[in-house]
Amino acid sequence: MLELYQSLANLALAEFSDIITGSHMIGGTPADPNKLRLAFKDESFLDIWLSKDNDYAYHWEHSRQSGKIYRWDNAPHHPEVSTFPKHFHNGTETTLTGSEISANSQSALRDILDFIRQRLAK
Repeated sequence: MLELYQSLANLALAEFSDIITGSHMIGGTPADPNKLRLAFKDESFLDIWLSKDNDYAYHWEHSRQSGKIYRWDNAPHHPEVSTFPKHFHNGTETTLTGSEISANSQSALRDILDFIRQRLAK
């Protein structure tokens, strides 16, 4: 996972330097971190968790700034969502919608960072 997280951090810093201030690995070991964290200019952050089994969570923690959280994940706990197991927590834990986020982590990250860039511009 280290190489994948490093490549995602490089992509984010290269293509979204207008909103991102840095990145670092969280948890696990230096050779096998649990998450990648991207820090934004407004002091919010995005945690990226990817598994070898294709499970994922992209969690934008914006609660201190706006009282909101946004998370794209595929944990199979919301069968009522049309895109099950993929879903999107839109502002709160309980506000759910379907998610069409790409299975490709680079494409997914670009879409998510575009979403964040739009929100930060408001």
